[in-house]
Amino acid sequence: MYCTRKLTEDIYWIGGSDRRLSRFENIFPIPRGVSYNSYVILDEKTVLLDTVDYSVSRQFIKNLEHTLKGRTLDYIVINHMEPDHCAVIGDILMRYPQATVIGNAKTFNMIDQFYENMQYKKMTVAEGDTISIGKHSLRFIMAPMVHWPETMVTFEESSGILFSADAFGTFGALDGIIFADEVDFDRDWLDDARRYYTNIVGKYGVQVQALLKKASALNIKMLAPLHGPVWRKDIEYILDKYNKWSTYEPEDKAIMIAYASMYGNTENMVNALACMLAEDGINNIRIYDISGTDVSTLISEAFRVSHIVLACPTYNGNMYPVMESFIGDMKALNLQNRTVALMDNGTWAATASGKMAAALEAMKNISILDKRFSVKSALKTSQAEELEAFKDAIKASME
Repeated sequence: MYCTRKLTEDIYWIGGSDRRLSRFENIFPIPRGVSYNSYVILDEKTVLLDTVDYSVSRQFIKNLEHTLKGRTLDYIVINHMEPDHCAVIGDILMRYPQATVIGNAKTFNMIDQFYENMQYKKMTVAEGDTISIGKHSLRFIMAPMVHWPETMVTFEESSGILFSADAFGTFGALDGIIFADEVDFDRDWLDDARRYYTNIVGKYGVQVQALLKKASALNIKMLAPLHGPVWRKDIEYILDKYNKWSTYEPEDKAIMIAYASMYGNTENMVNALACMLAEDGINNIRIYDISGTDVSTLISEAFRVSHIVLACPTYNGNMYPVMESFIGDMKALNLQNRTVALMDNGTWAATASGKMAAALEAMKNISILDKRFSVKSALKTSQAEELEAFKDAIKASME
């Protein structure tokens, strides 16, 4: 049985959802699964825009056959060659060998890398090229490193739909509901959208800004990504989020306290700080034990907040290993424009804050508070005033 939905009278969503997959790219936890979106345009010519992951290929092929209703397939547009979107190209060409594959030069290099000795017709397009398929016209726009070098997006000019590849996507399976305005996006999808962007595309803010600039020149009426809901209303909402994320501007004036604790003493230290901050009227605080929180969530939160408190024990003369890993990921994903406060703990040598500071100084536009807080083994009541002063320094930096 088919499962399709209309975007317009002659443009269809024919994708599928995988609720069994536990980790996206075998790295990022996806407890709500993930969707693989694909689209068909019916006109004088028929067009398939991207395929899907092999896990949903049976459903996808049924959807495609139902939508075509016996018609042949004229074109396959490949916006992105990652395997979760290109895995079924070979199967489709076996069924529709007359179809012409449309992509850019880098697309076809990657097809040759993923497929061996595949014979097919191809059309190579470049920035701004267009093709007419009847009343619909497709314009091709290059979007390199959003998030692979061959990525492009396709703008259908008569409907105003931007088929945006991995841009504007999110984790999460679609439950028959494919439009963002059919769900409570802030409540149910925003965290996954942020986690998706920051961990997968976050490094490439400059490239995302370039795509947003190109998109601003288009009369976009709908955004159709390869993962997650389609945007047909309030498009400025998700464009604004992408602008913030890609310029590394915090979404919220908020504090993330990320700590590692071996025996609970460092955890006690950050709990005491959080209580002081809340008592002083700062209530947008979230605390994370980085030993037990997936790094994709930590990265997402680091992109969301304006202020980060890092706390960990000294370990082998260095910072605690999971803290070192977290800071390394922040650097790799190009996090910028954050204020960071440091806390450490050491029974015979408290050197972790210095190591954290050195790692953070290698990042761009990170402001490290001069005021630091350190304990030896466990927080003592005698340090209450010192902790209060540390809290005051954080509060002052938020004003």
